Amino acid sequence: MTVALFPGSFDPITNGHVDVVRQAAGMFDKLYVVVMTNTSKEYLFTVDERVAFAQDALKDCPNVEVLKRPEDLTVNVARELHAQAIVRGVRNSSDFLYEQEIAAMNKKMVPEVATVLLFTKPEDSFVASSIIKEVAHFHGDISAFLPQKAAEALKQKLG
Repeated sequence: MTVALFPGSFDPITNGHVDVVRQAAGMFDKLYVVVMTNTSKEYLFTVDERVAFAQDALKDCPNVEVLKRPEDLTVNVARELHAQAIVRGVRNSSDFLYEQEIAAMNKKMVPEVATVLLFTKPEDSFVASSIIKEVAHFHGDISAFLPQKAAEALKQKLG
């Protein structure tokens, strides 16, 4: 059985994230979406809220399971889950360069785990959680960029 994990902070999960998950779910027998912590970010939602948004957005993906590992390193989670691959989403060339650095570090730590980069749909290539939060803060329409439950929670939190 092929196993992969898609780590991220998902604050909140976007339609771009969902697109990458659906692509990866078609490639692997089991895909773990792992809600983690990026120490360079400040979070608007708790880890449990982020998990709930992801579970809701991905409820129709039978081979996808959402986990939380806010205090762990991605490569350690990959080992624990016996993953053959770490999936990362790429929106643009800036993302690619950042993900290339992460992939090299991960390969050095766990050579047996591959990194798979999946590109978002062009219409999601500019969507970042930080931009969506800014739009929501000023009462802009964010419904086209987030799954419904996450969009409603963001509007409520910032509205």
